[in-house]
Amino acid sequence: MEQLLILTGTMGSGKSAVLAEASDILAERNIQHAAIDVDALGLAHLSSGASDPVMWDNLRSLCRNYSQLGVTRFLLARALESASELRLCEEIVPAKNSKVCRLTASMAVIQRRVELREPGISGGAYVARVAILNSLLENAHLENFIVRNEARPLTEVAIEVLEKAGWLAD
Repeated sequence: MEQLLILTGTMGSGKSAVLAEASDILAERNIQHAAIDVDALGLAHLSSGASDPVMWDNLRSLCRNYSQLGVTRFLLARALESASELRLCEEIVPAKNSKVCRLTASMAVIQRRVELREPGISGGAYVARVAILNSLLENAHLENFIVRNEARPLTEVAIEVLEKAGWLAD
């Protein structure tokens, strides 16, 4: 049976960076897994507005492919805004042990990260969305635990996430 660990948090909280570092840590320890940035699976502008359904279909396909190769641990990065999105992830990866970690940092740090990452035409809108999304995530209470991702090495953050999820206890 699969294990699922979802990294959630507002834009700029470090989901993608922690996902990549956690994947490297697991690989270094020879722990088979799949690390998937869910948002990246839906980077499209479709006239029908169907990018979210396509994103979830893409996640289903990836998870099925990885499962066929024997992968039982799935690490996802996604800003979960609702319980229905969490349920959808848990349906796609039918895990016996599902955990959600919300990454946090100060609003000033998060907004600065987004400003640096999004210098293009939509940058201002992304920075404005940070506080709104953060509030949604705080009020949703979907996480099993919270990890602060600020003013310390990325490796330390990723190890804390994996330890709290019980993925390094083997």
